Amino acid sequence: MKYFVFLLAVSLSAASLRAQSATPSPTQSAAAPAWSPSKDIGVFVFGKNGQTSDQQLKDESDCYGAARQQSGIDPKAPAPAGKTAEQKQAEQKAAAQNADTPSGGRVKGAARGAAGGAAIGAIAGDTGKGAAAGAVAGTMKGGAQQRQASAAAQKEAAAKVAAGQKAEEDRAKLAHAEGLDTFQRAFAACMDARNYSVK
Repeated sequence: MKYFVFLLAVSLSAASLRAQSATPSPTQSAAAPAWSPSKDIGVFVFGKNGQTSDQQLKDESDCYGAARQQSGIDPKAPAPAGKTAEQKQAEQKAAAQNADTPSGGRVKGAARGAAGGAAIGAIAGDTGKGAAAGAVAGTMKGGAQQRQASAAAQKEAAAKVAAGQKAEEDRAKLAHAEGLDTFQRAFAACMDARNYSVK
């Protein structure tokens, strides 16, 4: 009989413990909702009239939908991804290849070299040899200058395209941020009308 009373006491104790853990104490808070519109858009909402958490969640959901409808903005839409690194490099390379590059540097260099060589050859007594040597040297120098100028033009064209790509990405990010700000203001106005403080 004592054994039976002991088992009954243990089972009543266990049932009492289960009942206590199932009922939240005043210090325990209720479980947070699965989705909170205010947290989703990065704002804090506080009820001014002691609204319950269920009422606040309903009001937030209603205002979220109203703000989305009025602003035409989906706050869950991801920020624009922009172009991949490969796409950017391909555009920059194409710009460099299509850049206006100077031409005729070798011919101009040959003419300048020949004139200078002829002047030096005249002093040395053989104008023809001086002009020929000057033309060869001038052609080489003119070709080197033309290659340098072409490389600079290609580099400048690629840099302009890169700057344009960055500016385009910055504009898209700014437009996205402004859209989120517009949505938050519409949401806050709706919640304010329902006696909530939104920060």
